[in-house]
This record gives sequence, structure tokens and C-alpha cells, in this order.
Amino acid sequence: MTHFRNLTKPAILKWVSSCFFENQLNPPVFVMGSFDLSQRQNPRFYRSKGSAVAVKREVLEVPKIPRATLKEAQAALLEYLHWTRSIPFMDAENMSKNSPHFLRNLLKKVNIVKDVRSSMARFLRYHPINEFEPFFESLGLKPWEYTPLLPRNLMFLSDDSLFFENYRVLCQFGIERNKIGRIYKKAIQVFQLESGALPLKLQAYQELGLSHSFMVKIIVCSPCVLIGDVDMKFIKVLEILRSMGFDHAWIQEHLSDQDSYNWGLILRVLNIFTEMFCGNELVRLISQHPGLLFEGSGNATFSLIGFLLKFGHPIDQISSMFLQFPKIQVQQFVSNLIKCFVLFHEIEMEVDEIAKLVCSYTVLLGSCRLKKTNSLLSNLNVGKKRLCKYIQENPQELSKWVIGLRIVPLPDSGEDLESKRLKMKFLLDLGYGENPNMMNKAFKVFRGRGGELQERFDSIVNAGLDKADVSEMVTVSPQILNQSKTVIQSKIDILVNELGYPLSSLVSFPSFLSYTTQRVRLRMAMYNWLKDHKKAEPDLALSTIVACSDKIFLNQYVNHHPSGPRVWQDLKAKLSMDK
Repeated sequence: MTHFRNLTKPAILKWVSSCFFENQLNPPVFVMGSFDLSQRQNPRFYRSKGSAVAVKREVLEVPKIPRATLKEAQAALLEYLHWTRSIPFMDAENMSKNSPHFLRNLLKKVNIVKDVRSSMARFLRYHPINEFEPFFESLGLKPWEYTPLLPRNLMFLSDDSLFFENYRVLCQFGIERNKIGRIYKKAIQVFQLESGALPLKLQAYQELGLSHSFMVKIIVCSPCVLIGDVDMKFIKVLEILRSMGFDHAWIQEHLSDQDSYNWGLILRVLNIFTEMFCGNELVRLISQHPGLLFEGSGNATFSLIGFLLKFGHPIDQISSMFLQFPKIQVQQFVSNLIKCFVLFHEIEMEVDEIAKLVCSYTVLLGSCRLKKTNSLLSNLNVGKKRLCKYIQENPQELSKWVIGLRIVPLPDSGEDLESKRLKMKFLLDLGYGENPNMMNKAFKVFRGRGGELQERFDSIVNAGLDKADVSEMVTVSPQILNQSKTVIQSKIDILVNELGYPLSSLVSFPSFLSYTTQRVRLRMAMYNWLKDHKKAEPDLALSTIVACSDKIFLNQYVNHHPSGPRVWQDLKAKLSMDK
């Protein structure tokens, strides 16, 4: 793994972004058993993600139906499914009672003549339904979840006898019907197993000493153990945990029906922890923080270890950090740590200083859910430079800047007082002292420390302008001093040496210094082209060319020549490439 000292700050940021931010938006898809569910494409499914989103919107818009109407509709659907379609009574009843979204949509299509029940029966007699829709909904899936999973060119459950057989095996094993939908969503291959294969797989696990209730939980949480041969990584995890004193009941307690588990990844985390900790330490750690193993199958733990190693954190210190781990979710800890890193980057802290903080205060950083950088700068009433220094000297203060707490502005430092004194002197020299209200407004308009404002002012004077003229320029366009001395000098150089205008042009058009160099170069290049083609007056004022909006410039000048818009786009593209 590349050490952080060999990386620039942009390289560090790029690595962190690729490893963490993208994964938070698109969680990694794990390869489970012998199937990669992220790559598998089954020809039986035909709906797109976009159609699923449309279905979700459609379902949310379906109005409520009176209870009496719904009961009659359920009875009609039950009769149809059981007596007409020969679906076993228990399954037909479950479908009719637990598919409200399907029933509501069906009722919208039925013309109610006398009563709901007979009208629906008549409709179903001539309009067969796609039985997979109410079936999947009765298994606990929402319409927008099962829509992408609907079989292609199949309408009746009897058309897929293998699917229905494996469903019956799961029901007979004791898995609740409303949880079977999650199994189907997580591991469709379970329902495609050959006839008689699924009972043998269940039997194989029970012969290894796994209780019936434990296997029910495992199948709902991690149905991929039923794909392929017995999942030996799963068995190995159980053996290691049992050797530490964690029985199946403890494991069952800490698994969630809503998640899927990659037992190979969990095994890797256990192996790493076995190397990092002695027996008692590891038992205590897992007992207090089972999420280190089970949250995302340990993926958050891997991310955390990788992040710390990237910043030069020694293994023994990582071990110590885990033993001090706070009572929060691992994924939240990692998220907090990344947000702290983002703050340090955005206030322009050096990489070495970031690494020192990450390595020395890992638990603190992972425990703080910080507010955003702009919010901190505003509420603390500081600039990036001071905040950077303050954090390095007082890292514990980060715990006071978390979401939900009121932030107290930092007290003025000696440097701040001196800066204010110099800023006041600068503004008095410009003539703002006569009106207190004007002085207060000027303090807000002129951004920067007192010494910096004077330095920027002097750079314009030293370019060759009279001090009185520069004072008048700043009064008219104070924003020209809200940029660095280097930027101001480069814009003056472009005006005089590149565009060929006299320096005195700034006196009548001081806001020239406020515009970006790209805007100025694009406008002047376009103006010169139009002038060469006799489509623009040869003596337009600089302010006329630069200050108007793009819309006005295009309408009044560029569009006067048939090729003007094309040339404008070509110049814009060229300048963007040269940027």
C-alpha cells in the first residue's frame, strides 16, 4: 500500500473519494457463493430500473379503497386463484389478503355493476391476471421491488413449476411467507435449483449441527449459502466464533433480515483480528462491537483499516484504536472520519498535518459528526488559515462543532486585533472615517486582512497609477481588492501587454479587474474577429465589450455575422483547453 508521504494532497483526496464517497453512494456488491449478483443477467427478467421507479410513483399515487370494498375484492380474488387457477388454498388466501397494491390497481380496471365481488369475478373470467404480481407482493415485496423481477413471457405460477416447488420447500421449512420475497430478491438462484436439490442442501446444514431456527434466520439473512455446495467459509466463521464462546443464538441476535452477508469477507476480518489481538482482547472487542464483523459483512472495518494504513497508522496503534472504539455504528464512525478529512482538506491543511491528526486522534475524529466547512467558518467567525492552526493546537475542540450543538465564535487572537487595526487604518486613509455607517459597510465589503488589503492597493499604484486615482477606483469598485496581489498583477499584465490597452483604462473602468481572465480574453478575441470582418465598430470602449452579459453580447455583436456563433463556440473551446 502506498504510504501517504509519497502522495500529494490531490492524490490523497482522489484516493479517499474513490474508496469512500463513491462507495457510500454505490455500496459494493459482494460476490456470494459461486454467483456474482452484480453481473448476473437472467433472461427471465425484463423490467428496467426506470420502470420500477415509475411503478413506485404510480403506487404512491393510488388512492385508498374502503375496507368493505377491499374485503369483497379479496374474496373474489381468492375464489379465482383457488377454484379457477387451482392454486393451493393457503397460498391463494395469502395472495388475496397480502397484495393491496395489486388489488387497488385491479379494481381501477373493473366496471362495478351490482357489487364488487360479482363484478370482479366477471372481469377475471375474461381478463387473466399476471399471477406473479400478487404472489410477489404477498411474499413481502413492494411493486417497485418485484417489477424488475417479473418473469418474461410468463403469467401463471403453474408455468414455472420449479420456482413454485422451491417456494413450497422454504415454506415447509418454516420460513414466513412475507420473508421469502427478500430471499428471492437476494438470491434468485435458490428458486432455480433442480427438483429435490433444495431439501438436500437444508439437510446438509442440519447434519452439521445447525439448529432449525438458526438456519431459518441464516436463510432469510444470507440465502446465498444455499447456492452451490455447503458454504465452508460460513461454517468456518461459525467455528471460530464458537471457539471464542459466541454461540449460534448470539450470532442470530446480531444478524438483520434487511442485510445480506458475505461470509468470506467476514472470515477475512476475523483472520485479521486474530493476528492483531490476543484471545481475551478479541473476545471483548467482538462482544462489545459485533458491527465490526456484521455491518456490511465487515466492509466498513476493512475501509477503516485501509484508510488508517494509507495515512501511515502503525498496526499496533490501529489495534489500540479498536480497543477504544466508541459505541456507534462502524459505518457512522468511518463517515465521521471522512468528513473530518474533508474539513482538513477544504481549509487547506498540509497532508503531513492531516496525517498527524488522523493517527493521533482517530477515535475523536470518528466520534464527531461535524458540520460542513462553510458553516464552521461562518459560525466560528474565522478564516481557513486560523481555523487550520486552531485545530492543530486544539483538536479536542472538534467535539464542540458537531451537528446539533450551537457553535460559539472563537475569540479574537492577537493577530486578528492587529489585522483589524490595519484594516481600520486602510479604510480611514480611503476616506471612510467620516461616516460610521459607511465604515461598517466597508468592513463587510473589503475581504482580507488589513495588511493584505494595503498590499493589493499598493500593487495597483506600483503598476504606474496615481494613488488618488487608485483610491477613487477602489471606492467605485471595492471588490477589486478581494483577490490576491498575484491575480491583480496578472490581470494588469493582460490588459497592457496582451490586449494593448493603456494602464489609464483602469481609471475609467476599474471593475475590469473583477472579471475572469477567460471572460476578458474570449470577449476581446471575438471582438477582434468581428472587427476584422467589418461587423463591429473599431473603437468600442473596453467596458462595452467586457461588462455586458453574454446574452447581450451575443445578440448585439456575435449574431451580426452568420459565422459568429460558430466562431464564438470555437474560441470558447480553445480557451477552455488552454486554461
